[in-house]
Amino acid sequence: MRGYGQYCGLARSLEVVGDRWNLLIVRQLLGGPARYRDLAAGLPGIATNLLADRLRDLEGAGVVERRLTPAGGVVEYALTPWGAELREPIEGLIRWSTPLMVRGPEGDAFQLEWLALALPALLEGRVKTRTTTTVGLDVGPGSHLRLRLTRSGVDVAPCDGRAVDATVRAEPMCVLGLAAGALAIDDALALGLVEIEGDESVVRAAFAS
Repeated sequence: MRGYGQYCGLARSLEVVGDRWNLLIVRQLLGGPARYRDLAAGLPGIATNLLADRLRDLEGAGVVERRLTPAGGVVEYALTPWGAELREPIEGLIRWSTPLMVRGPEGDAFQLEWLALALPALLEGRVKTRTTTTVGLDVGPGSHLRLRLTRSGVDVAPCDGRAVDATVRAEPMCVLGLAAGALAIDDALALGLVEIEGDESVVRAAFAS
């Protein structure tokens, strides 16, 4: 790894995770351990040899570890406890990126798990609820998430068939705008960007701008 030769926490952090793709590999592993092929599928555009190099670097730095799955003995990659501490700075970068996301995907790849990581980062600390509520998010064919709001925080997971209080149908860009507070529910409804089924008050509470 290249060094900056600076006794600075930021410089030394960037020596570990500053190379291209490193933080995106960590992003993928924040969702849980993954096999090599699953990591490659979740990182469109990365060359297989480069992914192997980056994983080796991250493992050597103590950010990532290899382990065997309980059944079958297949190798998978996981974040170490120290590596998992990158969640907070990554969520901070997601919040910081809001102005960069306004222009939309512009042909860039999109995966549902990226939205699932972004939503808690954007909503945490901004949404307050006294009761547990759930909102289904339909962002395209086969792309469904379950947003659960509780007193203790925000949880996002794939839909599991359980009932929800309301369902929001919208493009991912619109959902991100609502979560970031850059787009108001009333404006989204007036422009026809959002459809709500069920208890609208729950959706308004979840995406209060």
